[in-house]
Amino acid sequence: MKVLVTVKRAVDHNVKVRVKSDHSGVELDNVKMSINPFCEIAVEEAVRLKEKGIATEIVAVSVGPAAAQEQLRTALAIGADRAILVETTGTPGALAVAKLLKAVVEREAPQLVLLGKQAIDSDNNQTGQMLAALTNWPQGTFASSVDVDVDVDAQRVTVTREVDGGLQTVTLRLPAVVTADLRLNEPRYTTLPSIMKAKKKPFETLAASALGVCVGTTLETLRVEPPAERKGGVKVTSVAQLVDKLKTEAKVI
Repeated sequence: MKVLVTVKRAVDHNVKVRVKSDHSGVELDNVKMSINPFCEIAVEEAVRLKEKGIATEIVAVSVGPAAAQEQLRTALAIGADRAILVETTGTPGALAVAKLLKAVVEREAPQLVLLGKQAIDSDNNQTGQMLAALTNWPQGTFASSVDVDVDVDAQRVTVTREVDGGLQTVTLRLPAVVTADLRLNEPRYTTLPSIMKAKKKPFETLAASALGVCVGTTLETLRVEPPAERKGGVKVTSVAQLVDKLKTEAKVI
């Protein structure tokens, strides 16, 4: 079974994000970039499926600038077999990314597509769902557990989803799209030998135009503002004092 797993380049989750002085976006110069954490979980899950003998090949795919090669190399070091970079300029929207991924899916014909449920930069939580709609494949989003049955007559995946009311279990016929949630697994650390081996693994770069997809976006960022600084809390000595502050200062009651 071939598994296609997506990788997005994002600001490292340990970095404190700063807004540019002209408020046109986020400062990215000299900022550490990493695999989006949810994408890293998806890669780890694909590798675990291969270690179980379920997956036979893992293809890591990224849509973004040439610098995203670094994150794809990390995915190869984790255990992916080969990588494809769909190189774009600018920042394509979620729909454009989904269309590009659809073109790659048609080209590679995987039985399972794994994505992170969302990116920590845009926080859209849209690409996986859009890809499933474009391919007309069943989808299991926010997965905290993935169990693949590759029996010839079954060919299905059972996904436990994290929803507001608790957990929901759905069974999908393959091929399918699954998006990874935080508790699906804990990604492994990459070792130096695996990093060195990753340099020799197949790596392909495609131009977005070669896939016949328009990557233009209808969205325009007008202004980016940092969140307002929170004021320090105060201690109160009685319920009456708390109620008074809620009325006169916070004005919430």
